[in-house]
Amino acid sequence: MSSFQMITTLFLLAMMVGASNAQLSATYYAKTCPNVSSIVRSVLQQAEQNDIWIFPKLVRLHFHDCFVHGCDASLLLNGTDSEKTATPNLSTDGYAVIDDIKTALEKACPRVVSCADILALAAQISVSLVCFLLLMLLIFCIDPISSRTMLFKECVWFAGWRSNMEVPLGRRDSRTAHREGTGTIPTGHESLANIATLFKSMALDSTDLVALSGVHTFGRARCAAFVDRLYNFNNVSGKIDPNLNGTYAKTLRQLCPKGGDVTSLIDLDEQTSLTFDNKYFLNLQNRRGLLQTDQELFSTKGAETVAIVNRFASSQSQFFNSFAKAMIKMGNINPLTGTNGEIRLDCRKIN
Repeated sequence: MSSFQMITTLFLLAMMVGASNAQLSATYYAKTCPNVSSIVRSVLQQAEQNDIWIFPKLVRLHFHDCFVHGCDASLLLNGTDSEKTATPNLSTDGYAVIDDIKTALEKACPRVVSCADILALAAQISVSLVCFLLLMLLIFCIDPISSRTMLFKECVWFAGWRSNMEVPLGRRDSRTAHREGTGTIPTGHESLANIATLFKSMALDSTDLVALSGVHTFGRARCAAFVDRLYNFNNVSGKIDPNLNGTYAKTLRQLCPKGGDVTSLIDLDEQTSLTFDNKYFLNLQNRRGLLQTDQELFSTKGAETVAIVNRFASSQSQFFNSFAKAMIKMGNINPLTGTNGEIRLDCRKIN
């Protein structure tokens, strides 16, 4: 079995967690669209050539969809009541690639694969492809064989041990958007207590919270998501968030000057923003978490999340394992199955 095949089977070990929803199955399309994963992967590999940030964008779409009434692709719908145009989603992107995946799947398997499953698959495969690209970078750019071997083992371990097990599928698409529910999407400004309560309401525990927050190991955020930490923390003019590393705060002030363009994009991980690794947790230990909600995972005294951050910072394998399990759990939030919902022909509109 090639390393690529193993890496693209991202969530094998998390299947035990996903089994709680019996109507979702990793083999759901085995007969009706057996090449669904390879088709999605092919489109994503092409998309990455045009946009190096596409993988974190697609993972974010899956998050934002699942956190509003469940994983039902309601985020993708256009219209006056669209979730896309609600404030928490104004910075989301990657919709055109979802359209490309849908077009490719409709050619191969007409009226079979839901847009909700496309979001789940796109997120899973995006993470596995980033891990694969990191491995290739090490092979060609780093000399010590030990470094390559360690990352290869971690990527393979993260991926699972067999190539025929993937993310549970079988979701159907919502016929309505849920704009009124977009307030449940974390903005980056919440206290740890509030965001933990939100996750708990979705059957996600503290380990899930920290693991899923680790997706911020790659991608970017707008200045608007954290500029208050630099100039107006807790609504005190001129105050900098005391949990923010002073040197890092100075750098961020240069990148996001007061009164500047709040739509400017800043790397969530200043060192490895294009790779999926555990550097995010090292950043939190050094008070270099970009978003307030991220840094509070480590800086909130007495919080159980502190020990989890430390564990993931010291073990990338433990992070990978917990992230895979948490993604499966999140993907099981209120899916439409059976005769509920529909299989959209166009992800942007109902049939």
